[in-house]
Amino acid sequence: MYDDDGPGAAAERLTGRAATEERPLSGALAEVVLDDGRTVMAKRADSLEEARAEAAGLGWLAGAGTVRVPIVYGQDGHWLLTDLIARGRPNREAALDLGRALAGLHLAGAPAFGSAPPGGPRDAYIGRAPMRNVEGADWPEWYAEHRVLPYLRSAVDDSTIEHSEAEVIERLCARLPGLAGPAESPARLHGDLWNGNVLWGADGHAWLIDPAAHGGHRETDLAMLHLFGCPHLDEVLRGYEQVAPLADGWADRIGLHQLFPLLVHAVLFGRGYAEQALSTAKAALER
Repeated sequence: MYDDDGPGAAAERLTGRAATEERPLSGALAEVVLDDGRTVMAKRADSLEEARAEAAGLGWLAGAGTVRVPIVYGQDGHWLLTDLIARGRPNREAALDLGRALAGLHLAGAPAFGSAPPGGPRDAYIGRAPMRNVEGADWPEWYAEHRVLPYLRSAVDDSTIEHSEAEVIERLCARLPGLAGPAESPARLHGDLWNGNVLWGADGHAWLIDPAAHGGHRETDLAMLHLFGCPHLDEVLRGYEQVAPLADGWADRIGLHQLFPLLVHAVLFGRGYAEQALSTAKAALER
């Protein structure tokens, strides 16, 4: 008999199968073996809204029919239950396919910048940081107001960034309309696409997990892959350009798009990321 608030009990409720074994991986993750031989992944979120946001995001990404994401069996309170993806090793062919699939995901689009996935909450999360999904029609204005400035304010309030330092990021926000490149339609984003959320499967394919899905600019997902590194990134980009060529000058705009995740990390993890955000903003202003 499993704890009513534990991963085994949640798996039983969501699958209708008996759980025969729990294998804790961390405080928030556990593998659960079911009596039909399947092993599923149970993830405990800090809040109901966090679990609901992730479930809706995975469903929205799957709905594009391009990228591979784990099957979602459902959400039960704080618990989210998905398929377990067996891990393999990165390879160039999988990276090329990932690039093509990611381009298809972005082309699937979103109603507006800041759109939440259908059924997902407006007050969502990126990692452990709150992320509010507020819709906008103009990317530079929306990105500044709803993706950069909220985290800058939090970092200043926490004294992670000094008031005097914040001015460089505020100045960059004011100049975004002239730095953002050609206008783009809202893309369907993974939203938290660092290497840790790209799972290289034993089946030879790349899978995406843990999204902070929303409508945004497609260059933001690619900038995050650059920020934290990704195996065979050159092949990911080659596959992407085969399906949806990027606008001229996109590489010069990587820093603009990295400002959002850097400030999120500054809020969550401290001064080192704040310094990186400040230097990134300065470099973008000098281009």
